[in-house]
Amino acid sequence: MKQEVKGCEASGATVEAEDSLQNTVVDSATTTSPSTRARRDAFRKLKSANHSQKSMDFDDLLPHVGEFGRFQKLLIFLICLPACIPCGFHAFNQLFMSASPPHWCRVPELEGLGLTEWEIRNLSIPWVGAGFSQCSQYLVGNYTPGSVAPDPSWPVTPCTSGWHYNTSIIYSSIVIDYDLVCERAIYPTVGLSLLNVGGIIGVYVFGTVSDRLGRRVSFLMCLALEQVFGLVTAFAPDFYSWAVCRFLVGLTVPAIYQIPFIISLELVGPSYRSFVTVMTCLFYVGGMLLLAVLAYFVRNWVHLCIVTSLPFFSYVIYWWFLPESPRWLLSKGRLVEARTILNKMAEVNNTELPESFMQKLEERMLAQQALSTSSAQLHTSSGLLTLCRTPNLRLKVVLVTMVWFANETVYVGLSYYGPAMGDNEYLSFFLSCAVEIPSYLLCWVVMDRWGRRWILGVGMILGGLFSICTVLMPEGASLATLVLYLVAKFAESAAFLIIYPFAAELYPTEVRGVGIGFSAYVGGLGLIIIPFINYLGTEMLVLPLLIMGVVSAVGGVLSFRLPETLQQKLPNTMAEGEAFGQDFAWKDCWACVPEELKHKNSETEEEKEELKSVDRLRAHRSSLEGVGGPDETTPLQRLGSLGSRARPLIRQTSIMDTPIISDASGAMKLTFWV
Repeated sequence: MKQEVKGCEASGATVEAEDSLQNTVVDSATTTSPSTRARRDAFRKLKSANHSQKSMDFDDLLPHVGEFGRFQKLLIFLICLPACIPCGFHAFNQLFMSASPPHWCRVPELEGLGLTEWEIRNLSIPWVGAGFSQCSQYLVGNYTPGSVAPDPSWPVTPCTSGWHYNTSIIYSSIVIDYDLVCERAIYPTVGLSLLNVGGIIGVYVFGTVSDRLGRRVSFLMCLALEQVFGLVTAFAPDFYSWAVCRFLVGLTVPAIYQIPFIISLELVGPSYRSFVTVMTCLFYVGGMLLLAVLAYFVRNWVHLCIVTSLPFFSYVIYWWFLPESPRWLLSKGRLVEARTILNKMAEVNNTELPESFMQKLEERMLAQQALSTSSAQLHTSSGLLTLCRTPNLRLKVVLVTMVWFANETVYVGLSYYGPAMGDNEYLSFFLSCAVEIPSYLLCWVVMDRWGRRWILGVGMILGGLFSICTVLMPEGASLATLVLYLVAKFAESAAFLIIYPFAAELYPTEVRGVGIGFSAYVGGLGLIIIPFINYLGTEMLVLPLLIMGVVSAVGGVLSFRLPETLQQKLPNTMAEGEAFGQDFAWKDCWACVPEELKHKNSETEEEKEELKSVDRLRAHRSSLEGVGGPDETTPLQRLGSLGSRARPLIRQTSIMDTPIISDASGAMKLTFWV
């Protein structure tokens, strides 16, 4: 009892000391220099840490139950990461359903007369360029038996009775089954565009379900919809039924990748988020590589639909093994269920969940619910118009959105164009996916050394230049064109990995969700357009590469106007967002490796006094350690208290160290991003 009283007295003394020191700091902080603002932020963080016995974060709990223990490893490697494989299947298996074989008009008038196939074609099909026409025929009139050449008086007309197909190489395709040739040749492209339209709608729908009903329910609903309609696609009787099925599959394609990724991030500690991110990318690419192998051996498009859908019905077992995200449960006030999962996590990880931590989490949750109204008002007031109100922020919104549109459009366009490159569509697609693996790994290594801007800009410019260079290749140089294409895909993949964290670091915390959502939405519109650009390749193979190359190069040049975020204090408020990069100069465009932050001006007397106040508070806190009970701070918190003038950890060490939009309990809000 005496110890508890001592703890209360010490706590009260600490609060009084903090209040006194806070008044001193606020009164002395009369300047608006970046150095002063940094010290104010350090003071606020330190004060918040002193109240750790009254409130705590979910990340403070993870070190005690395991940040990346056996529980997380089993869940991520056996459930979340394998769930990315069907996403790669359904996003790209359509490319192998719509191959168009050589074809010509069917002329029933000449059938049954004992003529060979070549004689019928020679009599009824006009000669165009270097071969027979694929979409026109002679309107055969009075045929004279024994004739081997068409009558010059016969008029030429579009095909009237269907088509014959050369099935020696391509014997199964929706083009053959639904007669998608000539004036209907664009229909497969429309189907691919519908797939992406569904994705834009579905990522919001399933994001809303995930935020309201839970990650587990949303993921299982998404998985069921994807597999059911992926399988039903194989039995579509006509093109319109097939297109509806592809649209419904498209509803799930981005979400089936996003939701297990979010589950994984919410279960591991911050230091493991970069690893989870890279592994998610690698499993997704692995699904694409496996698709190339399956498509090579399964040439029938109906069987390919079945093979890429039916095995994943086994994922129904996830219903019994996939737990709900404890972060989400805490955000919804379902403390009992969260406690059950956390206890199970601690048991599997051979750790123990401290009872006092759950009590603190419950207190924090109740306090946060009381502030939910003001938080909702904050998100309502900080909209897109607010983000575009000031000139510097408005410029960054425009630049980020344009670069995002160019980057995502070209990356996906190059992925779609893989089967068209080279002499073997299966090998070309396999290689176009394989080059992403070293690209991601290299980007992961160098992004914290060279910064975000240079990797993004150089990647997009190189990808654009190598795409444009394909135009210079002579006709028939398929191997050289393929090599240029693969280099372009390698560079574009690195830029694609960078754009998301770079944009998140540029937007202020207050409007980060709105900004990311707007830029991602505009970027997603490019996925609707890119299939039609690729369709131009039916007339000239390198024309889509030329267009994508120009778009990518322009986007890369624009990215150099954005300020570097590596080793920079990220903006939190709208004012900080407007000030960040406001002093951008042309010489900054050429800066590759950013320099360490340095104090440009000497400290003012007010700044020195404020720093001394922070030092006194740290010393006072150190003198009271151990009085109020055991030290339950995390290793990162203890590291932050070392040294009176320790430099704040402002360097982002991975792509997932970027502040993530979440609610007060730490559960990520998917709808903020869409």
